[in-house]
Amino acid sequence: MRTPEATDRVQLVFSLFDADGNGFLEADDFELMGSRVVAAAPAADDAAKQALLASFRRYWTTLVTELDANGDGKISPEEFEACVLSPERFEATIDEFARALSAIGDPEGDGFVNRPDFVALMTAIGFRRPNIEALFEAFGPVAGDRIPVATWAEGIRDYYRPEKAGIAGDHLTASGGR
Repeated sequence: MRTPEATDRVQLVFSLFDADGNGFLEADDFELMGSRVVAAAPAADDAAKQALLASFRRYWTTLVTELDANGDGKISPEEFEACVLSPERFEATIDEFARALSAIGDPEGDGFVNRPDFVALMTAIGFRRPNIEALFEAFGPVAGDRIPVATWAEGIRDYYRPEKAGIAGDHLTASGGR
């Protein structure tokens, strides 16, 4: 069963990915988003950057393959919600995205993402600073003001689960999220 929170989360993501604000997702939106996020991680190695860009491309490819029946290269908000909140159609794509995004936040390779890197990446995506800070706190930072990469990756996966409510990711939609 789809929760209202899941719908809110996905609507927010759509608005952030719609980089040109035309009301549709297109391949260029994902290239632009990927470039912005990679630019926010200057200390990451090239392999992590390429993995993140590849995950954004796969995200787009999954959407267009699953949904673009008329071949116009555009995905509407309704189409996006239907696909993204269907784990059987989108789970592998989200898993790749979660691994790549959380890993690029760990340039030291120690298994942790520090707050400044987390904030920079989430800001590059387009989330609001207070929501980013609330999410980081919800992940339970450990000594050194860091969160485990695995915690963030799991949080990303949860964000896209249609049955989830009351999760850390819900902090991103509080008060408009953007």
